Order: sequence, then structure tokens, then C-alpha cells
Amino acid sequence: MKKYFSCFAAILLVAVCYPFARVPTLAEVDTAALAARFSFKRFPLAELPDHPPYKGVRRVHPSLERISAWVSSLGAAATLADLDHDGLPNDVIHVDPRTDLVTISPVPGTGDRYKPFAFDASVWAGKSYNVSTLAPMGTLAGDFNEDGSLDVLVYFWGRTPLLYLRKSSEKSRTLSSADFTSVELVDSGERWYSNAAIQADLDGDGHLDLLIGNYYYDGARVLDATAPGTEVLHAGKSKALNGGYKHFLLWEPPATAQQPAVRYRDVRNVVTEEVGRGWTLAMAAADLDGDLLPEIYIANDFGPDRLLHNRSTPGNLRFALLEGQRDLTTPKSCVLGHDSFKGMGVDFGDVNGDGRLDIFVSNIATKFGLTESHFLWINTGETQKMKQGIAPFIHGAEKLGLSRSGFAWEARLADFDNDGVLEAMQACGFIKGKINRWPELQALGTSNDQIVQNPRFWPNFRPGADLSGHDCNPFFVRGPDGRYHDITPRLGLAEPMVSRGIAIADVDGDGRLDFVAANQWGPSYFFKNESPSEWSFLGLRLFHANGSPAVGAVARVELPKGPTLIGRVDGGSGHSGRRSPDIHFGLANWSKTQPVSVEISWRDLGGKIQKTTLQTTPGWHSVQLPSESASVVVAGTALRGRP
Repeated sequence: MKKYFSCFAAILLVAVCYPFARVPTLAEVDTAALAARFSFKRFPLAELPDHPPYKGVRRVHPSLERISAWVSSLGAAATLADLDHDGLPNDVIHVDPRTDLVTISPVPGTGDRYKPFAFDASVWAGKSYNVSTLAPMGTLAGDFNEDGSLDVLVYFWGRTPLLYLRKSSEKSRTLSSADFTSVELVDSGERWYSNAAIQADLDGDGHLDLLIGNYYYDGARVLDATAPGTEVLHAGKSKALNGGYKHFLLWEPPATAQQPAVRYRDVRNVVTEEVGRGWTLAMAAADLDGDLLPEIYIANDFGPDRLLHNRSTPGNLRFALLEGQRDLTTPKSCVLGHDSFKGMGVDFGDVNGDGRLDIFVSNIATKFGLTESHFLWINTGETQKMKQGIAPFIHGAEKLGLSRSGFAWEARLADFDNDGVLEAMQACGFIKGKINRWPELQALGTSNDQIVQNPRFWPNFRPGADLSGHDCNPFFVRGPDGRYHDITPRLGLAEPMVSRGIAIADVDGDGRLDFVAANQWGPSYFFKNESPSEWSFLGLRLFHANGSPAVGAVARVELPKGPTLIGRVDGGSGHSGRRSPDIHFGLANWSKTQPVSVEISWRDLGGKIQKTTLQTTPGWHSVQLPSESASVVVAGTALRGRP
């Protein structure tokens, strides 16, 4: 009997613990009720009729050929913005890895305002590069030369980023590549491998700066199929600190008045080597302590994410590393700044309605593959601790149902039905093929770091390999039990697409947020929001006096019997998807004719902090934010463009 005791004990332990370990589920009627609130219609993004032949893998360095599918797993990207000045963010900038084209087109269903066009790839060579050894990875829309028109930044593997400056600020019905002039962001001739870019006023001088996050080490030859030697990969799967640098670029007055002109200064050694050399896949910027200087969250592959407290002054960048505090019941990787996970997407949003920004981060949470945990860092509001180097955040993803989904990239928080509660989305899937290579990857994950660095010791990850290639993009909605639940199958969206970026905007001005999913080695899609919700909303498009989006401006709405809502003008947070710079609040059952009070804080063009409170009715409003003592100018729904 004794020999069976351990078996009985094990069975009893499993029986007792199972109810606590089992993921809670909703009743069928509750799940159906959640799904009934949402509806999306899918449209493929436009392509050029004479596009190059599709490819399904990149040409890579000879030492990387055995893992060419792995190396070729990045590059799909989408940005939603108003490039033709019609007052709506209904233009999409799409990076398609199948052709390596950067295409600009009207969002499907928004009218044939101009013909889709692509930027001329021949200029990518410049003076120092070979087009065959580089590839575009993503884009950023912003007014980089402060002339009131949105320009486009394209970042690459294999070279430094390029700026495409808009030549005219007038509304254009015939937008084309001829309306943009290409300019080098920096003229160093270096080889960068960039996978993230954000714009923000990093030093508080009133001008928007740039932060570029690189993945492979600067100077690598990842896409050079004729280069000699052996490329160096990440130094381990849990704490790799040999990746590409983070490049902080401060805006400076142009050296000449001739337009278009723009100039940035690449400031080195802003952060330590350890912080600066993570394998970065996503970044986000938001003010967390109320001084309107943006903090930076860096999501790193193969090691700890970083949260940087902004202590800069005009012209001088200074950031301090923030880390969470661990207690006896918290695993090390569930403490901010101490994880060993694979950060691939990040977004700020107020998940619990307390008026404070939380942080949603995608990692790998593949069932029967590599089950880490996605992060939901809940803001405790103890911002005074930031001066002591302490991150005032605790891990809440498991409690709220957001810790598990799949091999996730982009992470997004937004209110798609205007009920005042944010939904959560992720772009999922890694490599789509026919041969399951998870056993080999799991074995590699336990290998010596010296082996991991050398690609010649890796398993075969050539085309045909499959690693979470059939994941679906989850759509999480908060249920009556207070937890988030994935209702994707109910919405008809449960189709594996191997997605990378998610771009969000209200492209038609109807108050319902739409989105684009940028997919790797497959068609990308626009999803029009046709949800039946009749709840009211408040939309704000905040501009400076020169017409530039007021990136970093913060808006708060305090409803008398509801939560405090907070939003900001985002400057490109995430992986490879870029939302429009608009602020959107769902107001639930607030009367559509009753004015709502909104407090707006911003730094003006001189760097001075300004604040105003507006009484405005629900709907879309354009707001011109002044400098010094000038008056705020508001335009209502009928004039949603510039006031």
C-alpha cells in the first residue's frame, strides 16, 4: 500500500489545485452578450497593380541561411494618418515584406481620393548603401519640419532612417510620391537594424524629438548574402544585452531657411550600455508623473524590459532606470524591469478607470510552446517613488485575464464600442509553415548562451518551419466578472494571419474606432468598425498654432458618476502599427447633447506648460492649442479638420 501512497497524494493534490489553476470562463449567455456589442467588416489593403513579384523569405547572410525563416519574420507595418489634409486619418502607409514596398493609399471604403503609390526605393541606397542588403521595417507619420503638414519617416534594417517631407500644406486631391522629398535623418552611413520608433518632446523644449530602437547590433550585415564571417545573434534567451543601440535624436533649428529643411542631433551615451543594448522590438512614450516630460517604456526581446524616468531639461537628455519591487509571492519576471521574457509590443492605457495610465505588454504565451506571460503593469499612483528609482507598477495580467493568448507582437488598448472601458488587442503568430519546430526551439532555449549566439549551432528554421504559425489575433473584452475574455471566434475574426502591427483610428469620423492589421508574408487588412453601439463619445484632435499635432498633450474627462478618463496624443507607441494622433473617449450613456468637461494639458512650442478646461458636447472636435496667452480655438464635428 505504501508504494501507491505517492500516486494517491499526487492525484489528490491535482484535484485540489485544479479549480484554482483553471482559467475562469464566462457563461454562454454572457459571452454572446459581449460579442453582440461588436462587429467588424474586413477589406484588403490596396496594392500597386505593377508591384514586384511576391517573395516569402529574405536573402540573408550566409551564416544565417539555415534560420532564414526566423530572420525573415519581421517587417509588416501600418500607419494611419491624415496625409491629404481632408481632416480624417483615412490614409494608410503600409510596409509589405512580400514586395518591400512602402505604399500610401486611401483606406478602403473612404473614397478614391488619389491613386495608391509607393516611395521610390532607389533613393534608399543613398551614398553608402546597397538596396539589396536592406529592407523597410516600419513608418512614422509626424510633422518633422514643423510646417503644419504630416511627413513620413521610414526605418530600415541595413541603413539609418529616411524622412519623406511633405512639400505642401494644402489639401491635395492628387497626392503622389512627387509631393514628398526624401532627406536623411542622420548622415552617418551607419547600418542600423531598427524595429521601433517614437516621436516625443523628450527634453521639454517644445519641439518633438525622436527615439529609434534597434534590434541587431549596429553595423551587422544581416541581409547581405555575400558578406563573409559569422553574424552574432543574441547572447542568450533570457538576458541578451548585445543588441542594437537606442538612438536619441534631438530636434534642432534647421541650418538653412530653405524648405523643406529639418535637422536632428544624434545624442550618444544617454543611457548605460546595458540599458542601451537590449534587443528592442517596441517602445512607448507617455507622461506618468504629471510633468509633461514623457517616460519611455522599451520592450526588449530575450531579456528585461526597461522603464525610463524622464529627468531631462531643454537641450540635455537625462533618464533614470525604474524597476519594480519584489515581494515573497511575486515571481522575478513579474517584477517590472526584471523579466526574462520576449517583449514584442507595448501600449499605454487606463485599464481600470482610475485616471492613471497602465502598461500592456506582449510576450510569448503559446500554449504547449513557450508559456511566459503577457504583462499588464497596473499603475499604483505612487509617482513619488519614481524619484527613488522605483517603478510604481504591479503585475495584474493574470488576475484580469490578459496573461495568455499566443506568440504576440503588437499590444493595443482602445475603446471600440464607446462604453468607457478599454478593449485589448494583440497581433499574433510567428512563422507559418508545415513542420512544427517548437521542440527544437524549446531545446535551443535551454542551450548555453555561447551556442545561442552562433547561428551555425541553431536548428533548421528555413521556409517550411512552423512556430505558432496558426495563432489568431485575440480581441479581449471585459466581462461582467471583471476579467477580460477573448471573443474573437464570436466576431468571425478567428483566422490565423501571422500579424505584426495594429494601427487604430476613426477613419470616417463616425466615432467608432477602426483598425488595420499588418500581416507578415500575406495580405494585410482594414477592419471597419460597424458595431451597433449608440453610446456617445468625445474625440479630440489637438494642434499647435503651426498646425502640428500636439504630441504629448494630455486630456482628462471626469464624469460626475463615472470614472476619470485619460488620453494622450500618441507619437508612435508600439511595434510596427501606428495609431492616429487623435484622442478618443467612449462616454457610454452620456447624453449626446449634454456638454462634458475636459481638461487639457500640454507644452507649447516654447516648452512652457499650459492647461485649459473646455466645456464641449460629445462628438469630434479640433482644438488649436495656443502658446502664451492666446485663446484656445475649437472647431466642432462639422469642421473636423484644422480649426
